[in-house]
Amino acid sequence: MTDPVRVTGELWRPEPDAVQGAYADQGLEPDAGQGAYVATPEGSGSTTRERFAERPSSRYGPRRAHARQSKKRRRLRRVVLVLLGAVIVAAGGTYGYAETRLQREVDLGAYGDRPPPGEGTNYLIVGSDSRDGLSEGDVKDLRAGGGGGRRTDSMMLLHTGANGTSMVSLPRDSWITVPGRLDTLTGKTKRPEGDKLNAAFAYGGPELLVHTVEKNTGLRIDHYAEIGFAGFVNIVDAIGGVRMCLDRDIKDEKSGADLRKGCHTLNGKQALAFVRQRHQEREGDLGRSKNQQKFLSTLAHQAARPDTLFDPREIGPAMQAGLDTLIVDKGMSLRDLSAMFRAVQSVAGGQGKQINVPVSGIGVPTSKGNVLKWDAKRSARLFDDLRHDRRVTETGETGR
Repeated sequence: MTDPVRVTGELWRPEPDAVQGAYADQGLEPDAGQGAYVATPEGSGSTTRERFAERPSSRYGPRRAHARQSKKRRRLRRVVLVLLGAVIVAAGGTYGYAETRLQREVDLGAYGDRPPPGEGTNYLIVGSDSRDGLSEGDVKDLRAGGGGGRRTDSMMLLHTGANGTSMVSLPRDSWITVPGRLDTLTGKTKRPEGDKLNAAFAYGGPELLVHTVEKNTGLRIDHYAEIGFAGFVNIVDAIGGVRMCLDRDIKDEKSGADLRKGCHTLNGKQALAFVRQRHQEREGDLGRSKNQQKFLSTLAHQAARPDTLFDPREIGPAMQAGLDTLIVDKGMSLRDLSAMFRAVQSVAGGQGKQINVPVSGIGVPTSKGNVLKWDAKRSARLFDDLRHDRRVTETGETGR
């Protein structure tokens, strides 16, 4: 919105003689007693009356041009208000439909023994390799692989509070302690053990993953959101693709990524291949986490464009695509989900921080394969800042 025009000093006024001459041409002369202009005797203003006679009149006298323009503006304003009302009603219906479609399945307190609530709100955002909603042809085309169950391909901890928003990537190969639990396959109680972070999801699904993250970070997870392959692909396609700029060529046989250096609008299939590839990344899983974080922020930013948010034809398909495989916690409302989305979008707009959990070692060999080891002091300081909603100073740069 432009600033209003400011007028300073005295407005320009015409010279008296010029004013008198101008009004005289219209059959008017100054009224010395009132300081106004009145009609001159009959006949002297015939030219003016003839001009007004050609214009439509009303019971209140001849209509001026500005009166007709005002009526047009009022009519246009009414049309705009009607259209805006229709959009709000349609969008409201879409959101109401979405509220009933949320798959609230995850019990955050299933394992008990949770950290106390902190300041601000913590979301755990998970991308899983769930193939729900994919046909055999889709699985082959997307190179989604086989196997049963579902595993995690990405995990991000999103914190919002009075001191801003922070998005922290938790690489799936992070070496952590999986808490003791009941093994549902054997019926035996397992002791706490070291393993990769994504193993917690494989062992006990979202509930054990949340419990593991809480135990290793000291943060209480307030909400959980997970989306599978099909939902991811459909969302990207529903908003017309995501614009990404690459600083090098990427070709990965396993994920199917085949992208050239430069800027591209990635469709769903290309986007999925991009966020899954890691063999072309010098830092492996850590590099993949950075790509996923960047992509998620860009996706949220582009999905929040006015031409998407305020067009029911756009927001409807995008929301439907996401709801197909979106799984959330039992306490998640559409308002909470919207708040999470806006927080991710704000990070993309530069109003928050995107960091990785501080890592002290990459490709460290263990009995469970090569892993990433968190920097104990720096990660503890980061999680403590988030728990107390302090300004985050950690950069997430990898220690060597």
